[in-house]
Amino acid sequence: MRPLKSLAYKDGFWAFLMLLPNVLGFLLFLLAPVLATFAISFSDWNLTDDFRFNGFDNYKELASDPVFHKVLGNTFYFTLVSVPIGIVLSLLLAVFLNQKLRFIRFYRAAFFIPVISSMVAVSVIWQWIYNPEFGLLNYALSWFGIDGPAWLTSPKWAMPAVIITSIWKSLGFNMLLFLAGLQSISESYYEAADIDGARWYSKFARITVPLLSPTTFFVTVMSIINSFQVFDMAYLMTQGGPARSTSVLVYYVFQNAFQYFRMGYASAMAYVLFFIVLIVTFIQFWRQRKWSIY
Repeated sequence: MRPLKSLAYKDGFWAFLMLLPNVLGFLLFLLAPVLATFAISFSDWNLTDDFRFNGFDNYKELASDPVFHKVLGNTFYFTLVSVPIGIVLSLLLAVFLNQKLRFIRFYRAAFFIPVISSMVAVSVIWQWIYNPEFGLLNYALSWFGIDGPAWLTSPKWAMPAVIITSIWKSLGFNMLLFLAGLQSISESYYEAADIDGARWYSKFARITVPLLSPTTFFVTVMSIINSFQVFDMAYLMTQGGPARSTSVLVYYVFQNAFQYFRMGYASAMAYVLFFIVLIVTFIQFWRQRKWSIY
């Protein structure tokens, strides 16, 4: 027994040694900043003055800050529009790319390219597409006699333009997840439906959609979390304008922290975002059994 016990201790020592870099990285670069941010949210620290606690003053100010209310509304608007449309389009695209077509691998790779493309490059390309004078989108609309708007400089159209770009950017990733889910569905279900004379839409509604419910749940949760954390696209394409029509919550956190140097106020805002995402995710997991068959 003693050699086995010493061998277990030896294996445990090497396992701990291998895990130590990840554990230290988690403690130093994730847990410590999260705890520090929580403490800073109760202060008026601005990077230059001494650290001083001010209680719940930052959170009270958030409740009466009209800019915070606007950017929070913009964030919900972005989420409520981009997430459902993105999920539906990626599901339909996955169904199409799950067929036995020529050059199917090329099509799958082409739709996935935006996912791995640089956000800076994507923003530059779409800024050119949205250009009101020589942009590709308004040029295409002119074929139908439509006078396209000034997309990125219009308070009415700037957020829809950012949403369209965001959906295009993430479409390939969600498509890949749905494609994996589709390929895990046994063909026997569809063969049985064919024997019963089911139409394609019946097979999609009664077989594909229910059996994809775990994948749909995962895609929905991840899409909502990512949409609440959107920042780079609004920063690169519009800088939060015009008139803060595309200013989202993370962008306002960035402004307060690194432009206005209000670290305490920015940290309080970050924790409000954290609790919003936490509550929304909890509700989704709580309601999962209502619409997932697994």
